[in-house]
Amino acid sequence: MLEGQYDILFEPLKIGPVTAPNRFVMMPYANGHSYLMPNGAIGIREMRAEGGWGIIGMQLSEIDPTSDLSGLPYERLWDEGDVKAHAHSVDRIHAHGALASIELAHTGIRSRGIENGYPVLGPSSLPTLKPDMPYSAKAMDKSDIKRLRQSFRAAIGRAKRADYDIAYVYASHDASILWHFLSPAYNTRTDEYGGSFDNRLRLLREVLEEAQDEAAGEMAIALRFAVHEASGPKRITCDGEGRDVVEALADLPDLWDVNISGWSADSQTARYARQGYQEDFTSFVKQVTNKPVLGVGRFTSPDIMVSQIKRGVLDMIGSARASIADPFLPNKIREGRVEDIRECIGCNVCVSVELSGVQVRCTQNPTMSEEWRRGWHPEMVPAAETPQSVLIVGGGPSGLEAALTLARAGHEVTVADKADEMGGRSLRESAIKGLASWARVRDYRLYQLQQMGNVHLYAGSELDADAVAEFEADHVLLATGALWLEDGRGRSNLAPIPGFKGNALTPDDILNGSEVSGAIVIYDDDHYYMASALAVDLAEKGHEVHLVTPLPTLSGWMGNTLEQPKVLGELLGAGVKTYPNTTATGWQAGALNVMRSDTGEALPDIAATTLVAVTNRLPETTLSDALTARGVPHRNIGDAEVPGTLQAAVYSGHRHARELLGHEPEDRIFKRERPTLFL
Repeated sequence: MLEGQYDILFEPLKIGPVTAPNRFVMMPYANGHSYLMPNGAIGIREMRAEGGWGIIGMQLSEIDPTSDLSGLPYERLWDEGDVKAHAHSVDRIHAHGALASIELAHTGIRSRGIENGYPVLGPSSLPTLKPDMPYSAKAMDKSDIKRLRQSFRAAIGRAKRADYDIAYVYASHDASILWHFLSPAYNTRTDEYGGSFDNRLRLLREVLEEAQDEAAGEMAIALRFAVHEASGPKRITCDGEGRDVVEALADLPDLWDVNISGWSADSQTARYARQGYQEDFTSFVKQVTNKPVLGVGRFTSPDIMVSQIKRGVLDMIGSARASIADPFLPNKIREGRVEDIRECIGCNVCVSVELSGVQVRCTQNPTMSEEWRRGWHPEMVPAAETPQSVLIVGGGPSGLEAALTLARAGHEVTVADKADEMGGRSLRESAIKGLASWARVRDYRLYQLQQMGNVHLYAGSELDADAVAEFEADHVLLATGALWLEDGRGRSNLAPIPGFKGNALTPDDILNGSEVSGAIVIYDDDHYYMASALAVDLAEKGHEVHLVTPLPTLSGWMGNTLEQPKVLGELLGAGVKTYPNTTATGWQAGALNVMRSDTGEALPDIAATTLVAVTNRLPETTLSDALTARGVPHRNIGDAEVPGTLQAAVYSGHRHARELLGHEPEDRIFKRERPTLFL
């Protein structure tokens, strides 16, 4: 590292009455724990404070019961009963020298109105912003507005009593009542809170002014505001009313936290957006205000971070996903260990599981959400009582993760992989258009292992059962992966499809270099990224591509990663012909036989030269079966145990390593949150 190259990232910054120790901010993001699971959430935040993030953000916290995100794992700061848990979190953050912030919000017409029994509140009478739910919002009257302002002010007071350093007024992601009042798409009022720009801005201005008054110079007030609407009604833009808001309120908040809206635009994946992509929309803010400006952009490179600050784009570097992937990113930069950063791959697995209402997971960081309940640390593994030898067959995601975890504990680890280059599926899939960042799963682990004297890596070394037995390792882990099926068995159809076996190529074949010719039909009964990514990749190489799926939506799971609209647009742009709600019944004479999935009505055949089946995978157990026959103890890990996502493979490798080290309870019951009974 060049002397002083990254010093600017560690300069303190004054924010109203408080001073941040550096320029790194762990953003307020949903971590899947909710107000019912405070210990796990505190463990997450404390770990990031230990890792050097200067400001640690508490996720969206509802200010009162009329903000109702039923079924989603968010926080609450309704009354004094909530203050105690928040104060404990703040104490743990302060212990590491970081500041604590809280994002106070009312979600307006993004609310559900189910759990708490109060109507959804909005500027006008509108359907709620979840089209598949039959609920509507009440047009707020003056008494509702007065009560809302009182709720915001009271929440600011509670945040101050919990000893937060910064309280956010939230007006972003199309998920804030303040944004809904500002938007002419939602606000059709004719009183002083509707109509003109100044009228629509009135509520946000009042809430900010009252927040500053309540903070009384003891706590900074931040405004999280989307300066550009990239999805949704698209009425607020960075060259229109988005800029007008910043100009009108320029010096009112102590900190501007700016981004783009909605969430799918703000949290774009590496497949569709470069690092620092929000600069195009947010760079004007520092030209308008003298207050510090914070922004995001899936930053993992310290050079890009420094560039943003030196060029006057941002004063502070915000991150959710990079802080999930590597809680110690700031410390590694400060210590000159940039090569040790566990870079976010931008896959949005973290987003997908949060939307499922469970604790956040990460492809790169298997310790995410396990800080408290399992005691897993992302950088440290307790030393093994007795160093032993471990042979790992397979250098893919699970094998490399298990090797790193066991080597950090002091075991002598050997990894053998039959491929000439280690990395397994993370390396092969990174060759697909848009998935280059997948290789980071391999790159981080392989680099770490190459620095360790107790690790021996052998690529191009295929081991059979005899060789494994002759090695006489104390422990054997098989990370031999899984193979895609060619016979059509998938998630919707559990039986082989006539004509597939012997004729269909699989993703393994494509990624291993099998030639394809003519028109290609891809049958997707997997419903994640593989089929659509291959379809675009092959189309852009000049092939006519047909994408067929038995479900009513294409790449259905990618709605959870916020990518599905972009996937559909990319397929359309690449000229891929799509067939949702279409089930394959057979392959014969260069055509896919199909029917409607819902009615079974026969549809016209889809003519093609090449059939690609993206359906399901089965564990590769040839070596495992041979070892079992010989009585050689071993563990199957990753996809060799059960096929899943890249994240699942990495997590499996880590968990099995922890089990081997004796860190996991034998009954598999780890610490858990328990509700308090009021008798």
